[in-house]
Parts: sequence; C-alpha cells; structure tokens
Amino acid sequence: MLNEFKEIYKYREMIYSMVRKDLRGRYKGSVLGFLWTFINPLLQLLVYNMVFSIILRNDIEKFYLFLFVALIPWMFFSASITGGSVSIISQKDLIKKIYFPREIIPISYVTSCFVNMLLSFIVVIIVVFASGVRPTVAGMILLPTIMIIEYLLALGIAMITSAVTVYFRDLEHILGIISMAWMYATPICYPESLCPEKYRFLFHLNPMTSIVEAYRAVLYYGTVPDMSTLLESVVLGLVFLTAGCIVFGNLKKRFAEEL
Repeated sequence: MLNEFKEIYKYREMIYSMVRKDLRGRYKGSVLGFLWTFINPLLQLLVYNMVFSIILRNDIEKFYLFLFVALIPWMFFSASITGGSVSIISQKDLIKKIYFPREIIPISYVTSCFVNMLLSFIVVIIVVFASGVRPTVAGMILLPTIMIIEYLLALGIAMITSAVTVYFRDLEHILGIISMAWMYATPICYPESLCPEKYRFLFHLNPMTSIVEAYRAVLYYGTVPDMSTLLESVVLGLVFLTAGCIVFGNLKKRFAEEL
C-alpha cells in the first residue's frame, strides 16, 4: 500500500489538473458562473429553513445557523459519494488510453468537491459571525482537522462506490435514495436529543453523526468539540479510507475490461 501512495504522489500534477478542470467546468456556460458556489448553499439554507422554521416549526434558537453549519458539510459528503460513484465510468476513455494510478480519479473528484466546500465555508463563517457566535480559538484551530477527517471519510466511501459501480451500474441510482435517507438519519435538521435514549447508540453507527456534532460544537455552540466525538470521527474516517483502498485495489484490475 505504501508503494501505491508513492505512485499516486508522483501523479500529483495530474490530480491538480483534474481538480482545476472540474472546478472550471462545474458552472461553465451559466450566467452567474462561479458565484453559484456561494448562491447554491444560501438557496439550500433558505428552503430548509423555511420548511423547518415556518412549516415544521421547532424551538431551536437560531435554527438557520444550527442547520447551516451542518448542511454545508453534508452537501460535500453527499456530492462525493453520489457523484464519485460514476467518476470512473465518466473517465472510461482516459482509462483505456493511458496508464496512471486509477485511484487518481476518485481522489481528484472528491478533492474538487472539498475545495468547493472550503469556498462555501466563506459564507458559513460570515453567517456565524453575523449571528453573534464567537467560536473559540481552540475550536477554530480544530476546524481544519474536522474537515480533513470528513474528507478522508468521503474519499474512502467514494473509492468503494466508484469501483463497485463499474461492475454494478444500478448503484448510481440506488445511491441517490441512500443519500436522501442517510441525510435524515443524521442530526442535520434536528438535534440528536430528539432521538429516544435507547436508540441513540444507532446514531453513532452513522459516521457522519460525530462529524456533524464536531462542526456544530465549533460553529454553533462556540465551544471545542468533545474529544471522544473527535476521536470517534478519526477512527471512522480511517476505517472507511482503509476499506476504500482495499476494495478499490482489488476491483481496479478489471476496470478496462468492464468499461
């Protein structure tokens, strides 16, 4: 596995080129272009806030912020696993023509989604401070760590889904349903406290629960994430990344034949 990492590092310029190409082409041809990076999360916030604050009302203080600081990370995660699932298929011509480590394709796709999330976080930070929340210095220092943990988790799952989709094309459509169900199984639009105590352990089988709680601790409550929550995120992120590398490594050998 170490040799594979070294080989991927040798192709870092290719990753950079593919990420740049994806970011440039994301909103190509649209009138507002790159501004959609900021407009899209704001429109999502407006819709969810209207539904859960006006129609399905709740008593959560500053609900728009409670939702926003979890929604942006979720959008990155969801895009990584759903879009990442077809990343190999969409590059089938490239795979057939030249040799390069196949891992580069899901890595570049998830990285481009991650960069897009980082840009969206400019809006998040503005909303946080405009709301009167003052995150602690320690919390802001830990924020990049939380982001990296989520990146590793998303990459691990994207590597699994991208490899399996080559052999089972229906997975692309199934993941759309799974992503929707996964979102509502994650405490994004509601607090974890709404779940009965006896079922709460199920929440922590969901790897996104601990990550969402860590983001919310820093950006909504203005505190430092609980260390046990952060450790849980690290372990889950590394487990999924390791599983992703193993599954992808075993399945990539017949990509050219299947494509």
